[in-house]
Amino acid sequence: MKFSRKYTLSEIAALANADFEGPANFEVTGINEIHMVEKGDITFVDHPKYYDKALNSAATTIIINKRVDCPAGKTLLFCDAPFDVYNNLVKHFVKFVPASQKISPNSKIGNSTVIQPGVFVGENVIIGENCLIHPQVTIYDNTIIGNDVIIHAGTVIGSDAFYYKKKPAGYDKMISCGRVIIENQVEIGALCTIDKGVSGDTVIGHGSKLDNQVHIGHDTVIGKNCLFAAQVGVAGVVTIEDDVILWGQVGVQKDLTIGKGAVILGKSGVSKSLAGGKVYFGAPVEEARDKWKELALIRKLPSIIEELRSNP
Repeated sequence: MKFSRKYTLSEIAALANADFEGPANFEVTGINEIHMVEKGDITFVDHPKYYDKALNSAATTIIINKRVDCPAGKTLLFCDAPFDVYNNLVKHFVKFVPASQKISPNSKIGNSTVIQPGVFVGENVIIGENCLIHPQVTIYDNTIIGNDVIIHAGTVIGSDAFYYKKKPAGYDKMISCGRVIIENQVEIGALCTIDKGVSGDTVIGHGSKLDNQVHIGHDTVIGKNCLFAAQVGVAGVVTIEDDVILWGQVGVQKDLTIGKGAVILGKSGVSKSLAGGKVYFGAPVEEARDKWKELALIRKLPSIIEELRSNP
């Protein structure tokens, strides 16, 4: 997430109530979790396992719970609870505005777009031209929807990321400040759920089609002309390239990539990145031809065992 203006390190340190190392006038331009960072961003780290990853990332201001040497070109904020400080900064920069009506007057709706009764449109939403939004669709704040988009009844766009930190007393929620971006000519079925990014964008690419009851997790980027059948579930921070087909009830694990033109057959479980241009099946998923051979051999096992018993 980018700030509306540039802040100095000393201003951020005052908001965070934290000590800092680096020039007081060092520019800070945004806040992002580690998967999304770029130059000018703040991120946080609170576990030794990930210190090097955060310190060597593109982020130029790191909230950290240990006194370490400051890498060249970066600045540090020192505190006991970086996760909590990060959340507090997000809540400072992204103010929740309770709705007073079904469609926010601060949102923009393009020409020839039809909004059916019962639709909720939050703050600063942009909806393009020639769209059709069916009844009981909920569109959270800051969502961007392109032209010629169809969204069917009961779908929720922009709900919070499913992202929690386990603590002794339970789970603490990481506050979401990202968006959902739906590009032109997308169609989204009934009762789908698409989570906003934690700090970046969840993207549904141009011309992609989602069937009913599909879930897309936070910060996932779906390419152009993809086709997802009913009850597909995609976890967070997944990259799905153009022309991918996921048939019914496919489940996709977090933090992986599915290559261009891949086809994954129904009820498969994707736990690793997959090359494009191939057909996959199974749980865990493998190339379909190999999986079918494996299943054929398994079906032969009883007869093989019986033969071995008969001819010891």
